[in-house]
Amino acid sequence: MNSRNDMIIERRDIAPVPASAALSARKGTVRRGIVATVSALAVVGFAAAMVAPTGVALAEQEEPPAPESAYAAALSDTQNLTVTNEGAAIAPVTRGTFSVYVTPKPTPTPEPASNSGSGGGGPLFYTGGGAPAEWMAAAGIAESDWGYVDYIVSRESGWNPNATNSSSGACGLVQALPCSKVPGNGYDPVDNLRWANGYATGRYGSWAGAQAFWSKNHWW
Repeated sequence: MNSRNDMIIERRDIAPVPASAALSARKGTVRRGIVATVSALAVVGFAAAMVAPTGVALAEQEEPPAPESAYAAALSDTQNLTVTNEGAAIAPVTRGTFSVYVTPKPTPTPEPASNSGSGGGGPLFYTGGGAPAEWMAAAGIAESDWGYVDYIVSRESGWNPNATNSSSGACGLVQALPCSKVPGNGYDPVDNLRWANGYATGRYGSWAGAQAFWSKNHWW
């Protein structure tokens, strides 16, 4: 009983709060909560209003791509090289084929050979004059052989440098056959005798041998 009475006494010490005052305090608390909420929403809205235009502006401002210069392209190609100890490894470039036309040189027109007395424009007859001894000396024939030479030439042409065999075409002092065998001009007495000197010694061993053959066969 004593404890209960004590509790009752303690409760009697607490002054009761009027109902109107309690309701007013509750309304004040709710009002402050609403104001705080509205204030928070206002701050969030203001922040969104500040950030949104900036974000849109940043999203819309895209820089256009700058045109690539020749230097930039060359620099890019250079940076793509693989450098080794031996140097840069450069991939081969495939190129198209092409053909080169070289204008051929014109074929030179051959010059006509000097006429040795047969064909072409006719024989180049000798008009230089001179004597048999002069001709034999100029041809390099030894003086000891001049008698053998005179024997053959007198019977072949009579010492006429321009003598021509109408049937065979043999020409000159010794009647060279064909006339084109004689280097130079077959009708020139020195050219004719120079060739005959080699012919006599080459075929008969000497002018004496050539004279012996001619006397037996009447030709050489």
